[in-house]
Amino acid sequence: MKVCIAGSMQYAQKMFEISKELRKRGHIPIASKFLDSYLGDKTDEEREAIKLDHKYNHDAIREFWKPMRDGADAILLLNYDKHGIKNYIGGNSFLEMGFAHVLEMKIFLMNPIPDMPYYGTEIIAMNPVVINGDLDKIA
Repeated sequence: MKVCIAGSMQYAQKMFEISKELRKRGHIPIASKFLDSYLGDKTDEEREAIKLDHKYNHDAIREFWKPMRDGADAILLLNYDKHGIKNYIGGNSFLEMGFAHVLEMKIFLMNPIPDMPYYGTEIIAMNPVVINGDLDKIA
């Protein structure tokens, strides 16, 4: 299965590690083409500056949309705690979930649906499969 890996680029190292684990399980992981820029010893502030550059100057949102549109089967959203919110899903990740929903892809969440104002009901309506950290549940 071709699985797009999405989530905050603050967790780029986890994306990289999960890509390796998915590959071991026979999947084809698809991460942002910018992933390598976030790896290594960087502060959250440095990662944020890189993220903004990619969004504003390199059309990062469309760059991730393309592999989704061109044959991915599923999206795995890495929703870890952030900004004091358990299992946080940010705006860009929510967009990517929406793209996946419209494309009729399977949607997997690493952790339970967060209790977030404004778009919690929309997340529920997209009917994601919560895997609770178990990559073997991706099928």
